[in-house]
Amino acid sequence: MFYRLVLSFLTAFIFTYLIIPSIINIAKFKMLTEEPNERKAHKRSIPTLGGIGIFAGVLFSIVLWTPFNVFGDLQYILCAFIIIFLMGAKDDIIPLTPYKKMLGLVFASCILIFKANIRITSFYGIFYVDELPYIISVLISLFTILVIVNAFNLIDGINALSGSLGILIASAYGSWFYMADQVVLSIISFALVGSLIAFLKFNLTPAKIFMGDTGSLLIGLICAILTISFIELAYRSPNPLYQIIAAPAVAIGILFLPLFDMLRVFFVRLFAGKSPFQPDRQHIHHLMVDAGLNHLQATCVLIGLNAVVMLIVVKAQAIGNLLLLLFIVTFGLMLTAVLLYIKKSKSQLSNDSF
Repeated sequence: MFYRLVLSFLTAFIFTYLIIPSIINIAKFKMLTEEPNERKAHKRSIPTLGGIGIFAGVLFSIVLWTPFNVFGDLQYILCAFIIIFLMGAKDDIIPLTPYKKMLGLVFASCILIFKANIRITSFYGIFYVDELPYIISVLISLFTILVIVNAFNLIDGINALSGSLGILIASAYGSWFYMADQVVLSIISFALVGSLIAFLKFNLTPAKIFMGDTGSLLIGLICAILTISFIELAYRSPNPLYQIIAAPAVAIGILFLPLFDMLRVFFVRLFAGKSPFQPDRQHIHHLMVDAGLNHLQATCVLIGLNAVVMLIVVKAQAIGNLLLLLFIVTFGLMLTAVLLYIKKSKSQLSNDSF
């Protein structure tokens, strides 16, 4: 199976690397670009269709290297990918209303839940809850997919961050799926990694292209699929070497940055009397940039922090889900407090200089 993973990675990388320059030229020619404004960090018009290259590389690689005899429910996963791609591309060209985007996400999620059977079937002891009734399982799974997809959509605010997070998370999941002999899920993981590495070549500052909603929604959907599959397979793995006792908490730790940032921003907006969906500069990457870091520095710090949380939750899984969740929340709150303090101190120094 290892050679298939290498080939899926290389195929996605090469395909995306070769197609993105053409996408950049077409987007510029047709003026399909994102204009700078007070919330944007860039100062010039930049194409936003990088997600098309990511989607093309991932899809081509998965179809080419997945063994037909284990294709199974992959056809339904690819159907969900296509829905997300079409919706994201439409939104990048002509913005969709939030209502229509949510309908598209729910449709894609329902295909995954009802046709591919990608569901959370148990809480595995969290709050003393184990097996879930079918309808509750469906609702929890739908909620989980929507949360993860939207978390990645919201974290895509500075150059290379969303792509780097996708690489880190998909690499972690893909490595576990490889060891657990889950060929389809590992091919999906490493196809995404290869495509995102190629994309980053054009997204690093000064960025030549953004991934847009096409890219961030696809990354979020893939990570949601990998997360739910990991929770279901890791806890029940017949091989004790690959069994994860606190699989739900470990999965949340792997997704630490996008999930925590989304929840934190929503609460901050609510406490300020604003709509939780109203755009602003309260995201953790904005705090990093406002504290004085450039895009690459902020991305490296945030990726490093997410990697640290991942390692800790994997190593400390024996303490159980609840204690791990308490650690994740505490770590996130401490990180936010430090960033707010740095931002406040810098603002005071700036005011004192005048």
